Amino acid sequence: MSSTGDKNDDFDLPTVESDDVLTGAAADSADSEDQLKGLPRVLRYAKLIGDHASHIEKRLIAEIHELCPDLVMNVGSDVPLEVDAGLALATELDRRAVKDNDPNLRSLSDSVRLLCLPAPREGLHSKHYFRVAKALLLAFENIRSRDDRLCCEIERFVFGWAALPTCAHMVVEHESAAANALRLGSRMVDYRIAAAWKEGFESQKEALRSATNAAQKDAEPLPRNASDDDNLPPDHVIVARLSADEMKNFRVKELLGPLKNVVNVPLPLVTVPPLHEVRHKLLLEFPYAERVIDLVLSDLVGRRVVQLRPIILVGEPGGGKSRFARCIGQALGLHVWRTDCSRADAAFAGTDRRWHTAEPCHPFLAIVRSKTANPMVLLDELEKAPSSSNLSVGRLWDCLLSFTEAETSARYPDPALQINVDLSRLSFIATVNNLDPLPGPIRDRFVVVKFPKPAAEDLDALLPAVMTDLAKERGLDERWIRPLNETEHTAVARLWQGGSVRRLRRIVEVILRERDLSATRN
Repeated sequence: MSSTGDKNDDFDLPTVESDDVLTGAAADSADSEDQLKGLPRVLRYAKLIGDHASHIEKRLIAEIHELCPDLVMNVGSDVPLEVDAGLALATELDRRAVKDNDPNLRSLSDSVRLLCLPAPREGLHSKHYFRVAKALLLAFENIRSRDDRLCCEIERFVFGWAALPTCAHMVVEHESAAANALRLGSRMVDYRIAAAWKEGFESQKEALRSATNAAQKDAEPLPRNASDDDNLPPDHVIVARLSADEMKNFRVKELLGPLKNVVNVPLPLVTVPPLHEVRHKLLLEFPYAERVIDLVLSDLVGRRVVQLRPIILVGEPGGGKSRFARCIGQALGLHVWRTDCSRADAAFAGTDRRWHTAEPCHPFLAIVRSKTANPMVLLDELEKAPSSSNLSVGRLWDCLLSFTEAETSARYPDPALQINVDLSRLSFIATVNNLDPLPGPIRDRFVVVKFPKPAAEDLDALLPAVMTDLAKERGLDERWIRPLNETEHTAVARLWQGGSVRRLRRIVEVILRERDLSATRN
């Protein structure tokens, strides 16, 4: 099989009529994800690309081997697909699709093009881009009755791909066409999302304010089961319910002190703010983390209330992971509960009512502190949590499993209150310098995201936050500390060439101290 260009792709292929035609039984049998099972093949691979799944090319080659066991390919299973080899493979699959009247082979051919095409350049491979665009659009039209969230994710990729040929000036040449389609699609939906939020945001905020005021005025706890969940105010949930008899228990009365405002009370869920504003705010301070920002915020596209998948940010010490996690929560309007994992153990999950040190689980305490049902829990330096099996109360890693699993977190048995509490709306973000110490079950439940190091060109974006933090440490209003002058800025730029934000902070601190000493001498 030899390399081929656009000229070999002119012949007609069978028309694709339905989902069943586009979806091969071989591929379905390999997919355990319910969402992927019913998708046309070309959309299934688009979804995997959008999810940043691993081994996508191996998956496709395995499908080809299953449906065409006699096909000799110039590519192996340890790909990525090269452009020429991929297009040659796609053309051969087209030929067999016509010969055997097998639409499954046509969808495999479309998927090969999807994975192997590079960023558009000077009209090269234009017929192949157009071919994939038609396949994506046709398949997308046939799934519009599916889950809105799924359609939203796929729509981003489909229309991003359709825009590729006319947006050559916006593509990143060293990345694939698929990666550029994701980027273009994300930019195309920003204004639509912003317009929708602006239209309804004010009315939602007013309704939330009214409901919160009504809940605060009603100081008497609701008896258990007296309130039907269907009658709760919009975007409110009852996290903890206690019956009148349970509340008379002497030990419960002792524990209830600071908890009274959240037990049997509808608590508001923080709603998603305009995402384009959140993104802009985060990029001002973390311009080097654009990919991470987009990945985190993509969870919230199309959602009413804020809830992120459990995320682990992995990166070198001093790179700003913890500050980034805190800023994400604050930009989304969430209360952030920080846990220093180096000193944490399974007491994070709460301690039993029988002990004088009885305490509810920390995620519930985060709800108590925030008076909202969906705060953020920041697990700082998770890999440093004590790992000895001899700990008297157990390991933090083990108890985290219950909080990050949807089924168990919705009915978590708090050991202090001895009732089930609903912790299913919380967001968990962990930071680590190294993944190696973490047990497998923890890695399985968290999305692992590599956090980049800032470079020298990010200095001006980082300095305002560094100056603000140093002012707070001194107990000063940041307005009383004047910005670095040209000489001071040059000195910082010479001493800090990127990397650790912690080191940048120490450099600025020394310069400010020298400034103070100089002012005293003069």
